[in-house]
Amino acid sequence: MSLSDTSSLCPICSASLPSSHIHWHVENHFQDDAPSADLELARQISLTPTTASWHPQDYQFHDLLLARDLQLAQQLAFAPPSPTPPQTTNQEKDAESTHSITRTTASCDEDIDLVSRISHLARFQIRDEFHQVKDGLMSLLKNCLESENDSSTILSGYVDHFESVGSVDWGWGCGWRNIQMLSSHLLMERKEARSVLFGGAGFVPNIASLQRWLEIAWKRGFDTLGSDQFENTLIGSKKWIGTTECATLFRSFGLKARVVDFGPKESESLYLSVPSGNGFEKTKAKGQQVLFDWVWNYFAGDTAANANSLRLAISRKMPLYFQHDGHSRTIIGVQVKPQHGGKPNCSLLILDPSHKTAALEKSLEINLGWQKLIKRGVHTLKKSQYQLCYIDPGIAYGEELEQLKVLDSVFFDI
Repeated sequence: MSLSDTSSLCPICSASLPSSHIHWHVENHFQDDAPSADLELARQISLTPTTASWHPQDYQFHDLLLARDLQLAQQLAFAPPSPTPPQTTNQEKDAESTHSITRTTASCDEDIDLVSRISHLARFQIRDEFHQVKDGLMSLLKNCLESENDSSTILSGYVDHFESVGSVDWGWGCGWRNIQMLSSHLLMERKEARSVLFGGAGFVPNIASLQRWLEIAWKRGFDTLGSDQFENTLIGSKKWIGTTECATLFRSFGLKARVVDFGPKESESLYLSVPSGNGFEKTKAKGQQVLFDWVWNYFAGDTAANANSLRLAISRKMPLYFQHDGHSRTIIGVQVKPQHGGKPNCSLLILDPSHKTAALEKSLEINLGWQKLIKRGVHTLKKSQYQLCYIDPGIAYGEELEQLKVLDSVFFDI
């Protein structure tokens, strides 16, 4: 059937709708469980030889994708097998068997539902639309930093800026936007992360899709304490999220997300603090300088000297999720600028979701005014508590993945 230029087919139910309504229509499909028929079809296809070539006029390619997504969903949903239980007597076995069928049936139903949800989301999640900077935002920033004198700067690699949109998430979506910024880096810079993140989609999903991924993470047992605080529900809400939700989401894909807390010594018991074992030593600095020193050491720990400038180094470390009371941002680098007769001027380099990407792009292109948007001196850090999230290289499997389900953090006194 041919369609007019103003109509589109729903990728889920094949309904013909005006193009302006198709996004809303597809979103509504996620309110229900994925069709059981799709799950059964995927199982059949996964057992069928796939040597035949695909032709545009048939649906074989569509079915093969479904089978691939099901296999991925099963890997995400099913935990490693439990250890073999100790031997029991026949009487104990008989007593256990009176309950085993019911428990097994309920467990299988839950597993199938979870596999179905993951498979459905992996296929129909929506790529977020954002302002793409022609030459790359970080490339423009690098050019501006190289033009500065008497400063030492360490900069992260590729990052896209995601701004909060008034009609979508203004006033509550900064946490999601920072997750999108970190995701853009992971998808571009880390091959192993790209293969697992968001079901291997290869793009940054919109906020609604991210909310669904986080709910699935909770359902799989990641950060159950945090899940309880949200009553296990996020989809379609305007609830604020923070560092722990960021870490939970990335951990659910096997990424080794870590949380770092900064605050008064007397408040340490309120955090998820565990003894430090990440290689970062506590400094002799005081106050917010402790936070800056930690960030500097983090980015400096894995840098490649820039061939065109001795003043700028590019770090292989990913950007940092940066949370404080009322807002969150993304740290993309650090800078130290000596001052005659005084302490050096230390600045964090930050991308803020509340800023417009087009404004950032223009200021960087003309090398004017970008400093007020991106640089944040230590003296501006007036909050008493801060949180960071970063992601170590590698993918966790098996027992290591199970351990990631319980969040912890490293605490630094400021």
